[in-house]
Amino acid sequence: MGITAVVFDMDGVLIDSEPVWEQVRRDYVAERGGQWLPDAQQRLMGMSTKEWSEYLSTDLGVDAPPETVARDVIERMAAHYDRAVPLLPGAIDAVQRMSEKWPLGVASSSPRALIDVVLGRTGLIEFFNVTFSTEEVDRGKPAPDVYVAVAAFLRQRPADCAAVEDSSNGMRSAHAAGMRVIAAPRPEYPPAPDALALATHVIADLAELTPTLVTEPA
Repeated sequence: MGITAVVFDMDGVLIDSEPVWEQVRRDYVAERGGQWLPDAQQRLMGMSTKEWSEYLSTDLGVDAPPETVARDVIERMAAHYDRAVPLLPGAIDAVQRMSEKWPLGVASSSPRALIDVVLGRTGLIEFFNVTFSTEEVDRGKPAPDVYVAVAAFLRQRPADCAAVEDSSNGMRSAHAAGMRVIAAPRPEYPPAPDALALATHVIADLAELTPTLVTEPA
């Protein structure tokens, strides 16, 4: 059976958001008396809202409960996206190319509010049949839950879907769901070698994401 649907991660794949997340969280941690750790950004990538807000509150020592941390950081992120969405080069073209051949979904660790702002402001929302946040499933990435949910909504078997991912936990999540993984890593946040090894193809930018690449075997 060939590929019957394509699922995109959002952060780091469609938008260059990791630097924004990092800056917003770093500033917030500093303001609230916490301590940023050398591996914090690496650990935060792919965490669900519940997971990262707890991490900032407990591991990084922010003087606020997780619920407050989540609300404050998401508000700052939304304000940033209201000014400008950092779309990655070729994102709109790549999504449009894929949408001409397959139904599309988004499986994101971003909260629902930010998914809606980003896809709404960029006009990308019209290309996607379904969008899911890890907030809306039991477990965040690297668990497969969000990818399984997207496939179910699209009425496709996960094994017939391809996922486009940039982070270690994202690749692990899509692979655990049974999907074909196309890795689109950001050079400044390189994924772990064991996670990258799960990918059928690795692309340097979204111009390489073509229907031919998605369907051809490793």
